[in-house]
Amino acid sequence: MTTAAQPTRQYAVGSLVHARGREWVVLPDSTPDLLVLRPLGGADDDIAGVLPGLETVVPATFAPPTPSDLGDQQAAGLLRTALRIGFRSGAGPFRSLASIAVDPRPYQLVPLLMALRQDTVRLLIADDVGIGKTVEAGLIAAELLAQGDARGLVVLCSPALAEQWRAELYGKFGVDARLVLPSTIGRLERETPYGQSVFRPDGAYVVSTDFIKSPRHREDFLRNCPDLVIVDEAHSCVSDSTVGASARSSQQRYALLRALADRADRHLLLVTATPHSGKEEPFRRLIGLLDDRLAAVPLDTDAGRRLLAEFFVQRRRADIREDFQDGAHFPSSRNTAETAYTLHRDYKKLLDEVLSYARETVRAADGALQQRQRWWSTLALLRTLSSSPAAAVQSLNTRAGVEEADTPAEVDRTGERTVSDPADSDTPESADAVPGTQLPAGSAADGDSEVDGEEKARLIAMAESAKKLYGPTRDAKLKKLITTVSDLLDEGYRPIVFCRYIATADYVADHLRKALNKKGAEHPVAVASVTGELSPDQRVTRIAEMTGTDEDGNPAPERRVLVATDCLSEGVNLQESFDAVLHYDLAWNPTRHEQREGRVDRFGQRTDVVKALTLYGADNPVDGIVLNVLLRKHERIRRVTGISVPVPQESESAMQAVFEGLILRGERSAYEQEGLFAQEEVAEQLEIAWQSSADREKRYRSRYAQLTIKKEEVAAEVDEIRAALGTGEEVRDFTRRALGALRGMPAPTKQGGFTAHIDALPQGLRDTVSHALGPRHPRPVVFHDAPSAPRGEAALTRTDPVVAAVARFVLDAALDDAGKVPQWQRPARRCGVVRTASVERNTTLLLVRHRFQLNLPARDGSVREQLAEDARVVAYRGRPDAPEWLPEDEAVALLDARATQNTDPKFATEHIAEVLAALPALMSELRDQSVELGQTLEASHRRVRTASRARLAGLKVVPQGDPDILGVYHYRPATTFPQGVGA
Repeated sequence: MTTAAQPTRQYAVGSLVHARGREWVVLPDSTPDLLVLRPLGGADDDIAGVLPGLETVVPATFAPPTPSDLGDQQAAGLLRTALRIGFRSGAGPFRSLASIAVDPRPYQLVPLLMALRQDTVRLLIADDVGIGKTVEAGLIAAELLAQGDARGLVVLCSPALAEQWRAELYGKFGVDARLVLPSTIGRLERETPYGQSVFRPDGAYVVSTDFIKSPRHREDFLRNCPDLVIVDEAHSCVSDSTVGASARSSQQRYALLRALADRADRHLLLVTATPHSGKEEPFRRLIGLLDDRLAAVPLDTDAGRRLLAEFFVQRRRADIREDFQDGAHFPSSRNTAETAYTLHRDYKKLLDEVLSYARETVRAADGALQQRQRWWSTLALLRTLSSSPAAAVQSLNTRAGVEEADTPAEVDRTGERTVSDPADSDTPESADAVPGTQLPAGSAADGDSEVDGEEKARLIAMAESAKKLYGPTRDAKLKKLITTVSDLLDEGYRPIVFCRYIATADYVADHLRKALNKKGAEHPVAVASVTGELSPDQRVTRIAEMTGTDEDGNPAPERRVLVATDCLSEGVNLQESFDAVLHYDLAWNPTRHEQREGRVDRFGQRTDVVKALTLYGADNPVDGIVLNVLLRKHERIRRVTGISVPVPQESESAMQAVFEGLILRGERSAYEQEGLFAQEEVAEQLEIAWQSSADREKRYRSRYAQLTIKKEEVAAEVDEIRAALGTGEEVRDFTRRALGALRGMPAPTKQGGFTAHIDALPQGLRDTVSHALGPRHPRPVVFHDAPSAPRGEAALTRTDPVVAAVARFVLDAALDDAGKVPQWQRPARRCGVVRTASVERNTTLLLVRHRFQLNLPARDGSVREQLAEDARVVAYRGRPDAPEWLPEDEAVALLDARATQNTDPKFATEHIAEVLAALPALMSELRDQSVELGQTLEASHRRVRTASRARLAGLKVVPQGDPDILGVYHYRPATTFPQGVGA
């Protein structure tokens, strides 16, 4: 590196300066009085401010390689990849992709492209469960923040998902968000200066929607809310709930979102896998948050569809399956099956007794109010007994929630919420408490709050009978579960067992733990339960304790079973640790089954075929009704159409009618048959309702299909991204070669990745890798050939912290003076001479770094300056004074050229010195290439912003200074020796 004389103190973004004994790059926000600088080749953590008035700052130029820095045939490829992996300010239109720790699939860029074409981003992302809505929302947020179009970020979500959102934002997108929950608000308020808000417009937060919607915090939040809002599970904010407290909660959520959306310049991302429950009004309220016109525009017209397509994206798994043909971890299929059992005679006897009790108590009710109360309390008892004897015992000893209702209609609404699983329920995580059975003897109007003595004795007797059913001897359902789970474990699966109630989950976990770990068991099995009794933080901790390394650094047991209620059925990512789902209890809503299975059947799952098994009682009329009216019809339509259909209202009504027949009239035999109804007319009406729901969902999918972004557009952008940042194959090859050169001894694994030992790595790199992996990471370190990796391991992607650390070390070692670093710690070199059969004439390859100043128009009409870098390889044949420049693909191909003959070191040194001496003659051509590359990049920026002409005004990509020549590699034809007798 050389320095020039002191110039005027006005430096353009991207220019090089020398200060404090090293070279720096000038960053945006610099002024003549204060320069914001980043060390050349350094990271954002090394940024510093320098005062030219107090310190010496002079322009600098990048020094070319020296003849003494010769390397072998791998040197050029290693240096190029290390440079590209290290880029954190790419020059393309997606400014954030160089600095995030996720490698997005092509389909995940569609919402980002849509966002960049809007002045104010308003999107509803409604992709199927498990294909990456969180990543898609995170990509948009990261890009808006990187471009300066958003100052801050807030995520509104369930408290159960808050910690996961925080971890995703920080781990994948580098956004350090503060948790705002009932458990954290006290500390946050104490840390905030008196009179100021916890919230700042330029801050990043993950906030409990239910906490912040309360009047105490709502107004302060609205005044100081950041300008980018992500709403997770957005459907819960517009659900068509009319039950007292639930209705008020939903209304408060919607009022909060409406107030946020009313600010026209606020970015709003709504995220949900279930935007349309089959009811038009909630859906209209949801999309109306994006644009007022959507609340009323006819969506069956071309104009309505075009308008909605600007704001709405929804893809099924089948739509994006081809994006995972390159080895990315996404299950190829989901193997679903039903597993039947037959009730033990004692269990069947108690079920019959409960049915008789239900029939008698409902028929004997005094008036409509008491009849509906008794109806729901007995239905609760039937459902809990079908779940487990433990749940039945608890229900028999608990007061019924419906006793507080004042009208039959209110009783029905409360019963639907506490006993059924309504389609528009917005509280799955708190719905696992056992509903009670006990009711007072008189009506609510009589003021009699005591349970009748005779009835109480009968309930106690049934509870005692239920207690005698505990264990696999009389509980055939539990016995079948133990056998099924054992088979899954033997097949190598790690299942999650989903239960409806807390009491059932604890009961099941206790018996599984004993049965699977009997004395003398060859392989111990870890069993844990997670229910709504645990706080969200405690749930995360319990899962981590089960699936992570222990205090001694030992890996988690491979044979493990998680028992959970539906508090884990939404939003929680379990695909890294589990790969099968077993429905121990049938949900009375097929969507809940989809949500459960979506915990393992999602992006990042390493098992190719996941399993989903449904356990049911072949002679249990309750299970028969749920299976035949709901689950089997839903699954049949899903298999035929590939669409998960919302439950038709008629089906919910039909199921209630069937239950009434079972309880009130004793109509049993028909419910245990596939035909379901003796009355063919009712069965036909139900079939029509399901088919109508399927047809309606097809129309919705067709109507709302994303047509504004073509697959070819996404493919073109992906190709440009990979050209600038490197392909996955290039990153994998670089990491393996670099670690091999640095004594990491990489060894291949059966899964396609490799392991490496870090103890022999150079100390600085070893410390950085250990810090990235955590204190208890496995040894040797596992590198996965996948976009993601479990905790303590590494993914072979450019944004993985371990891969980035290796690249940074290789680049720094190559650019440092050769005498400062031991030779074995410098696997990449800045020049080389290679004799190869890959060329027929002398050919020189240059590794060139270009710097650009990006002038990006902002949404407020201003223009922001940003720094960007790009690395390219160029090559020419012949002499530097008359170069014949090669096409880019031929230049890149030289990186794979292999030496076919040795090169004498003295000859190589002398010859490369001649090549280096001629570099100034090439600079004019390299400057022209910088200009051409800048024009290409500018065209790319314009292409993704075509929908907003105002956002194109002032857009410019300007080269800054001369390109830096980082590497020079000379290829000479291999010498041909004479052959034959006359040789």
